[in-house]
Amino acid sequence: MIKKTKGLLLVISGPSGAGKGTLASMLLDQDPTFRFSVSVTTRNPRAGEIPDVHYHFVDEQTFDALTASDAFIEYANVHGHRYGTLKSEVTDFLNKGINVLLDIDVQGALMVMERMPDAVSVFVLPPSFRELRDRLEKRNTETGEEIDRRMRNAREEIRFAGDYNYLVVNEAAPQETFKTLKAIVDAEKCRTTRFYVELDD
Repeated sequence: MIKKTKGLLLVISGPSGAGKGTLASMLLDQDPTFRFSVSVTTRNPRAGEIPDVHYHFVDEQTFDALTASDAFIEYANVHGHRYGTLKSEVTDFLNKGINVLLDIDVQGALMVMERMPDAVSVFVLPPSFRELRDRLEKRNTETGEEIDRRMRNAREEIRFAGDYNYLVVNEAAPQETFKTLKAIVDAEKCRTTRFYVELDD
């Protein structure tokens, strides 16, 4: 008998504009074994974002209260706003054998990797800084000043790429890059540590 003992915690992160969100969405669309952990944030919703679907949008006071009660598995200040992942949501899924996807920034990812060493971490890298800036500008969701700040942060974040289990360079069409991510996920699902094996007589 083969029984799954716990879910897979997959952490995808990288610089803003590298394409991690697109890859995460593709994985959720094509792999029904994954659930998305909705992050808490103090920033305002962007166009098209749905509260409690894309993010839990809260004010600063609520975020402070959650932090004080140790409700987060990770939290960080990113581009002037705070983000956090609810511990209860992640552990509940994992204990039920459900795979969990975290699409989070580098600060938060490093915290998760330290607190949950079984997590599988993937760093999404753009092919160049020029391409990264082009993607941010085409997104048309940030001001020029905000883009400059994200570019500065990207240079710092890339320094931590070596701390991750896997590196994916998002330079081709998203469908091609996704094949690499899916290969990583499929291999990690087969790790013996995720199963209890007992053979019948």
